[in-house]
This record gives sequence, C-alpha cells and structure tokens, in this order.
Amino acid sequence: MRTDRRVQKTRAAIMQAFEKLLMKKSYDDITIQDIIDEANIGRSTFYAHFETKDSLLEAICSGLFDHIFAEHLNAEPGHDFSGSEEDVAAKIIHTLYHLQEDRKRLSRIFSCESAGLFWEYFQFRFSAFVQREIVPALTADIVDVPRDYVVDFICNAFTSTVKWWFYQGLKATPEEVSGYFLRMTLR
Repeated sequence: MRTDRRVQKTRAAIMQAFEKLLMKKSYDDITIQDIIDEANIGRSTFYAHFETKDSLLEAICSGLFDHIFAEHLNAEPGHDFSGSEEDVAAKIIHTLYHLQEDRKRLSRIFSCESAGLFWEYFQFRFSAFVQREIVPALTADIVDVPRDYVVDFICNAFTSTVKWWFYQGLKATPEEVSGYFLRMTLR
C-alpha cells in the first residue's frame, strides 16, 4: 500500500527539522517542542508519526542504513561503486564514504546520550551485510567457530573501527580505513 503524499511530506518535514536542529544543538538538548516548532506542525502531528525522539532517530538511521547497506549499489555524486556488486571491500568503502559525508550530523549523534541507540541500529544493519556478504566467504576457513560469534566479532570490530576513525577526525581516507579493517579481520 502506498503512503499518502501528505504523510510522506509531513514525515520528511519532521526529519528535516530534526536534522537541522542536530546541526545547531546536541541531541540531548533537542526537545519535541523544538522539533515541532522547527517543522511548523502540531504536537499531535508529531506523535502521529513518531512515538519519541528516539523513534525519530531510528527512522533517520533506517533511511541512512537502507541505502548504505543496500544489496545493489548505484552511482552517486562523489563516489561510484555500482560496478562492485561482488566486492566486499568496495561495499565497506561505500559505507565509510556515507559516514564521512554525514560526519557533522553523526558527530552530534555519537556524542549524545542516545549514541548507544545509533550504534545498536548500525550494528544490526551491518550484521545483515556481514551475514550476506562476508561470512559465506569465510566459512571454509573457520568451520569450527560458531557463525553468530563470527558475525558479532566482525560487527564489533567494524563499529570500533568507525569510532576510532571519527575520534581521529576522519584523517584517513575511506579506502585506507577499509584496508585497515580488512587486514585486521579478514586475513
């Protein structure tokens, strides 16, 4: 069933307002009132779309991660990995490019009280990528290691890599960071 255009437009306005506020204020300091004022909507309209500020963050993360961890990549301004469907390194680099492009918004999220929520969404989505793209290629080498352990290990290693990269000020390129991660985890 298609979503009504008015619903889509209102939902987009709420998300844009929230993202605009993230550029000005920390996540912790943003209130529902701030969001509805910025979006120029009523309180009941906000709650018709989102239960909480965290559910709004989850929706934004889903929108970002749906694209980043898509099975098929398209050409985009700034990078083109559309011909790399079978290349795990290219998909990791693609992920890092998007995180780099969204660094201002993400830096605010990483430093807020709900940073754990973001990382939980991130790991959940990356986990599906790992199960689909990475683990099948590894299973011959690590037959006696439980699959869920392998997925959890790789996801935690990548999350730590991304955190390290952000704390270093994103000085390394996405290609370099991908190389570090792959050399350390997928030898």
